[in-house]
Amino acid sequence: MEFSSKLLEEAVNEMSQLPGIGRRTALRLVLHLLKQPESQTVALSKALVDLKTEVKFCRNCHNISDSELCEICANKNRQQEVVCVVEDIRDVMAIENTSQYRGLYHVLGGKINPMEGVGPSQLTIKSLVEKAQKGEIEEIIFALSSTLEGDTTNFYIFKQLEGFDVKTSTIARGISVGDELEYADEVTLGRSITNRIPFENSLKN
Repeated sequence: MEFSSKLLEEAVNEMSQLPGIGRRTALRLVLHLLKQPESQTVALSKALVDLKTEVKFCRNCHNISDSELCEICANKNRQQEVVCVVEDIRDVMAIENTSQYRGLYHVLGGKINPMEGVGPSQLTIKSLVEKAQKGEIEEIIFALSSTLEGDTTNFYIFKQLEGFDVKTSTIARGISVGDELEYADEVTLGRSITNRIPFENSLKN
């Protein structure tokens, strides 16, 4: 792809590094931005810089937040003793959209995947186990996607929790095997949370 401008080429190269964005799509987006008022492009640039420099991670659940404690953890009307374990913020948003869950979350930041070099130490599993050890949690709900990596992560955490006085459950398999949680429709996901089953039962399937 030949460019008449080095500045254009550089912008396309940067844009094409985003997931799912090829060079042709990157070029279309960059040309679109070039046609917009300068104020709009500046506002976009500022939003991205602020996102990178100002965003925080909740000290309790590791969710993305604007403050030390996210709005969900700070809400005293939530069930503080029930924690739903998810992979990332997209899953928090998906479950919140169902309006079927009123507990807290724990964001792992990924799933155990040795093929990609992701082990337990790269995730926030340790802090979850520490919460259970302190007796702060009555129930942990595993809500990772029903993939091999998700099931492996669930089982690893389950073994780490052995001996603690905490109930473990998993969302019902209304979610198809191999599906990512964020793509499930709200009704199906809501029912999966409401009809969760003891995690031990899922091991027998």
